[in-house]
Amino acid sequence: MFSLTNKKILLTGGAGFLGSYVKKKLVANGASEKKIIIPRKLEYDLRDFNNCLKITKDIDLLIHLAANVGGISYNMKYPADLFYDNAIMGINIIEASRINNVKKILLTGTVCSYPKHTPVPFRESDLWEGFPEETNAPYGIAKKVLLTQAQTYNKQYEMNIIYLIPVNLYGPGDQFELEKSHVIPALIKKFVDAMNNNLPNVEVWGTGEVSREFLFVEDAATGIVKAAINYNKPYPVNLGTGTEIKIRDLAYLIKELVGYKGELSWNKYKPDGQPRRMLDISRAKNEFGFEAQTELSEGIKKTLGWYIKNFM
Repeated sequence: MFSLTNKKILLTGGAGFLGSYVKKKLVANGASEKKIIIPRKLEYDLRDFNNCLKITKDIDLLIHLAANVGGISYNMKYPADLFYDNAIMGINIIEASRINNVKKILLTGTVCSYPKHTPVPFRESDLWEGFPEETNAPYGIAKKVLLTQAQTYNKQYEMNIIYLIPVNLYGPGDQFELEKSHVIPALIKKFVDAMNNNLPNVEVWGTGEVSREFLFVEDAATGIVKAAINYNKPYPVNLGTGTEIKIRDLAYLIKELVGYKGELSWNKYKPDGQPRRMLDISRAKNEFGFEAQTELSEGIKKTLGWYIKNFM
């Protein structure tokens, strides 16, 4: 058990969507808010190794959440940036942590790392059984690079580095800019805008027949902090709900929750992405007692309420 009391914690990406929730959970589990260090990109660009050396000095726990990430449109537009930025930030921060003797490191990977046709439910042992879905591959492979680095550093240097694989996150504070947003915030914005402007139709990308699994951001933060305290093995761990929903069903659920009365049209010329996504979540439950608590409809209601309050 890794106690958070009196520990100096470096939380990269701590001012972001997931990071802000992780910070609250750290404090709720005994960390001192004054000892949580959140580097900001304008001052400490993690692509610069010297910046990583500076911020990892005298750190007890590193939680690395900083990432260049977006939805499927963003992935298709900036594949090189996604690969380079995410790989180099992680490589730098891990090596700097080795040099500065950081006691424990928690890395977050991505469900995008799994092969395109992974058998459902996705098991951690399937991670290397094929190439990721093409639109997600640069981001997914960059994250797999960091898993390799973590496991080799554990073997050679006996560093305590753990690696979690969360599914698609959503919740209050999410990214609603259409180019960078994932499917739930994108659909919320589209339906709310269409209702407010009396539009008769909303376009949704793809066929609607692919499935996804979604994890409420507060649940994800709980899982991350549970792992930071209780998990100390070099094997990756899925974080999810163990349930899937077709995008078509998701769209109609959000349409109903928003109260939009118009029609949906499916742009089948736009990519679907991976055919199915659903995780085997047994390792997280067995190793550190994590189980998601938020039902999808409940989480969407909270996300919708936050969006209306902050953008309407």
